[in-house]
Amino acid sequence: MVRSTVIDAQRGHFVIPRMSRPPRPPHLPLRDGVSASCLVAQPADAGASVLDVLAARLPALSRDDWAERLRGGEVLNADGHPLAADAPCRPGQRLYYYRRLDDEPEPLHSECIVFQDEWLVVADKPHFIPVTPSGRFVQRSLLVRLKRQLGLPYLSPVHRIDRETAGLVVFAVQPHTRDAYQALFRDRRVDKVYEAVAPHRANLALPRTHRSRLEPDAERFFISREVPGAPNSETHIERAAVFGTHALYRLQPVTGRRHQLRLHMNALGVPILGDGFYPTVLRGPGEPDDAKRPLQLLARSLVFDDPFTGQRRAFTSTLVLAAARGHWPTAN
Repeated sequence: MVRSTVIDAQRGHFVIPRMSRPPRPPHLPLRDGVSASCLVAQPADAGASVLDVLAARLPALSRDDWAERLRGGEVLNADGHPLAADAPCRPGQRLYYYRRLDDEPEPLHSECIVFQDEWLVVADKPHFIPVTPSGRFVQRSLLVRLKRQLGLPYLSPVHRIDRETAGLVVFAVQPHTRDAYQALFRDRRVDKVYEAVAPHRANLALPRTHRSRLEPDAERFFISREVPGAPNSETHIERAAVFGTHALYRLQPVTGRRHQLRLHMNALGVPILGDGFYPTVLRGPGEPDDAKRPLQLLARSLVFDDPFTGQRRAFTSTLVLAAARGHWPTAN
């Protein structure tokens, strides 16, 4: 199942529902490191102009903005030819366009390439930037930055970490290998270790394995909740070091549910420092980040057997959490 990109008109940002769409034709070029996104015309769009369809279906941009992009040749057909604003649409027609934002936030830190060969690129992602284009980030997403920096137009991530989380992200260099690398994560054949800094509770018995059922919040789309029911998430948790009122925790997720580590630590009464969602939502999507208090969660290491080379791949982040270095404001 491939995910297609649409725009949430009320919130004015891109969201990615679980929908099927045809792959992007390989002859469509990158523009400033950004691949073409696809909108498929529906039966209700029959006979409407390209401009009418874009303005109605993707209203986060105004009609005037879409008209300007059409004049600039930024909306293409499946053959890669620019579409005219008044061209009629037919059901099933694919309209390709390039996402760009005029006022993306500047990243506070740059990524670091941990490893690169003909198969994989492994990068250390800093806090506050997403792996792929989303929300307020397109050019400054990690994927687009790496495509431009490395000149690898088909680079694609094989897993994700939260925008607020720092650490290792693995990318496939060759498009035909992506599914096999993604299957390693999907089938739980990757040993993942995270580090987190959180309050120290001497009476918290560790190590332990925490299991619970996680579901999306019914009212706030951007958070999840622990709810009654059969567990669908599992994390092994150890205390690695204690420094004053805080401790460094070693987290080994077995599953990969959204915000799993953050929710499990919060459930144990030791919410991760800098967490803007748990236990209390401090900032919603699109609100400015607190640069002085990044989420103290780091994807520290990844180990797996490469399905193509047969090698044992082992990668370790070069980053250190600010709180683990003692660089953290006194009050959380």
